[in-house]
Amino acid sequence: MALKSFLMIFTPLSIITFTSISASTHALPFVVFHGISDQCSNEGVTQFTELLSKWSGSQGYCIEIGNGAWDSWFMPFLKQTAIACEKVKKMSELRGGYNIIGLSQGTMVGRGILEFCDGGPPVRNLISLAGPHAGIASIPFCGSTLVCILVDFLLELAVYSNFVQEHLAPANYIKIPTDIDDYRKGCKFLPKLNNEINRNSTYRERFTSLQNLVLIMFEKDEILVPKETSWFGYYTNGSWSTALPAQETTLYTEDWIGLKALDEAGKVKYFKASGSHLEITYSEMKEYIQPYLVENEPYLVETGHLRIQDSHSVWPFSGLKEATIKLYISN
Repeated sequence: MALKSFLMIFTPLSIITFTSISASTHALPFVVFHGISDQCSNEGVTQFTELLSKWSGSQGYCIEIGNGAWDSWFMPFLKQTAIACEKVKKMSELRGGYNIIGLSQGTMVGRGILEFCDGGPPVRNLISLAGPHAGIASIPFCGSTLVCILVDFLLELAVYSNFVQEHLAPANYIKIPTDIDDYRKGCKFLPKLNNEINRNSTYRERFTSLQNLVLIMFEKDEILVPKETSWFGYYTNGSWSTALPAQETTLYTEDWIGLKALDEAGKVKYFKASGSHLEITYSEMKEYIQPYLVENEPYLVETGHLRIQDSHSVWPFSGLKEATIKLYISN
């Protein structure tokens, strides 16, 4: 091990020394799947991917499905997942294993690859930012553009009808708590993804093969209803009351996909970001995401009251606003 850096901060009361020691690390490549209405070429996604590549030393790729923003609304998820599966299988850079970062709806694509993609390269870590894992009870607010007019038209139809399921992507993970029977009969993606009906052992085996499942919820999230879905929490069937924590849901207690097994093995990491939907600070990215992009996490040394990973993790200017990336695009 080599001593990497020293940082000394002088305060009126004390002198605090921060030391970062590096272990040998090997960075696997990672892929990013963006959220609804977004695309890989947009500034937020590009900056997010480039920063994580720089900090971790691993190569990052944003994988686009179809034309990006439009298809994120209107291409059904089984098709999105199939396209993404073929893309990762063709990337020679991923053959030795890779990590997936999903941004909100993009997490569903990432999980689809993990569970459904036959013959794909091994996924080591799945990092989810505001992923609607247990479903959402309403479509995210859209706006007044042409896209949103079409979304509103489709929503006026039965959300679990074949037509809406084939033409409105978010309908594939809508779970109306007072309409569970129609959800299980008509929803084309989420019941399969969460192993709710047929209990496919292969999906569970692939899910539990993860080294780490990182679940990031945003405290001020008003897009996901309920926001606890980011941690696999959800309403009880037949009720719109307070969302249950993941550990009290049937998905967890009966361990449909292996979430309980992963959790009891210490492989599920629950983090809470302070911002609104997909609004994350640099320090949150470094604390919640960066360590899971390398094979061996750098040693962390505690001195005083702060725990840091490297000299870049310190944000000493408490009077200034920390840099933030916003990864949610509204129409």
